[in-house]
Amino acid sequence: MSLIKMYFKELSAESITTRKMLERVPTELFGWQPHEKSMTVKRLATHLAELPGWISMAISTDELDFSNNMYQPKELNTSEELLDYFEESLVDGASSLQEEYELILEKPWTMRNGEEIYSTRSKSEVIRMSLNQIVHHRAQLGVYLRLLNIPIPGSYGPSADEMSF
Repeated sequence: MSLIKMYFKELSAESITTRKMLERVPTELFGWQPHEKSMTVKRLATHLAELPGWISMAISTDELDFSNNMYQPKELNTSEELLDYFEESLVDGASSLQEEYELILEKPWTMRNGEEIYSTRSKSEVIRMSLNQIVHHRAQLGVYLRLLNIPIPGSYGPSADEMSF
């Protein structure tokens, strides 16, 4: 199986659980955060929703330079906007996983801030990192929801909420 096909399959599978998790984020708790150094629910959920779009960024660019691309999270004000944004990002990321791009996956991709280079990895590694970040931040959001007594969906099997523990 090609890497592109594998990434598409993984993105498709992870999107199901990610969507279920994002569906449980209530607008009225967007401002909550478990610790002053933690992201708010809104910031974390917005970042999770945008991550599939990093796949197309890895395919279509050779770098992200924060010095001339000031990152601004999308302003979302409702749970519905959050879910819509996730669906847009998902379509964007999935549409970039075309077989023709298999040949460029080993080309380097750099994250920098002007002259300061944070990392240089292959495009393939950036896609893998994006998929890993989806899982990582989804789990983080699950902890937030658990602390807020919001039932969470299972990821790779049923959750304690689904098993009536």
